[in-house]
Amino acid sequence: MGKRRQSGKRKAGPRAFQIVLPATSANLGPAFDCAALALNFHLKVSAEVAAEDLIRATGRDEAICGAREGNLLVETYRDVLGQAGKPAPSLALRIENQIPVGKGCGSSAAARLAGIALAVHFGGLGWTDERILEEAVRREGHADNAAACWHGGIAVAQMGTGALHVATLAAPRWPLLLAVPARPLATEKARAVLPTQVSRADAVANVQSAMLLATAFAQRRDDLLRSALTDKLHQPYRAPLCPLLDPLRALAGGDGILGAVLSGAGPSVLMFLAPRAPQPRVARRVKECLSGAGLDAELIFAQAESRGARERRAALGGKGESRT
Repeated sequence: MGKRRQSGKRKAGPRAFQIVLPATSANLGPAFDCAALALNFHLKVSAEVAAEDLIRATGRDEAICGAREGNLLVETYRDVLGQAGKPAPSLALRIENQIPVGKGCGSSAAARLAGIALAVHFGGLGWTDERILEEAVRREGHADNAAACWHGGIAVAQMGTGALHVATLAAPRWPLLLAVPARPLATEKARAVLPTQVSRADAVANVQSAMLLATAFAQRRDDLLRSALTDKLHQPYRAPLCPLLDPLRALAGGDGILGAVLSGAGPSVLMFLAPRAPQPRVARRVKECLSGAGLDAELIFAQAESRGARERRAALGGKGESRT
């Protein structure tokens, strides 16, 4: 019997992949290391297997997003596959970034989740959604930003003894305004100024505020929001590193500004606005305030994002698209 002829067809490799990850704002005042909110500007990553690594980055912080060395997204992708004992295929990456890097808007959580999602897809790891988020939380060191980026809306996260618990709330109706300074602030530096112990009175005050904040979100109560955003655990200690905070917090209660908090570890500040507040008037008041304090910032009007990265990923090619 003669040799069977081979078909000549090569086994198809992983299809191209795309994921869209929202920016996030964590802590939300008193919900320190507990809660975060997804925002409607994004990191979009498209990838396909290539003969050699290639990165094309557009948008904000192109040099950082397009770097071949020290790139958090790429390093996460390689490290996850390395720890899983899998080779890391070379990828052609297209990165479109709208998230300010290093300014308290969840850029590291988005990059890590993108890298993990790429590793799961191109390495055929078969991880569940829960496993992907757990890996991101392990690498981030805290769960709030990663949970909000993955799930969308408001995410409340608890990392207990080896178990991650996440609950989500619907995206709030309030318009949002971010004031973003020119210089970044490393999260490690912002954490270094926090005390190792706080008084029982401050701890109780923050629990009260955090409970009130959850109620304000759930019931959409403008009247509760200003008091609910009061914090004693991290903002008083970070304020010297984040000079935008105190001037903008003083605006709360007037000009359509309901409250202001640090976005993540700072230095950006997130403001909650009244539903019908005119954006031009609000922007003018914020600029006047900062100018009077000798400060400047980019202003980004935003909305809460209801969909997280979990819902916005797809394997591309062939007939239509399918989620991984």
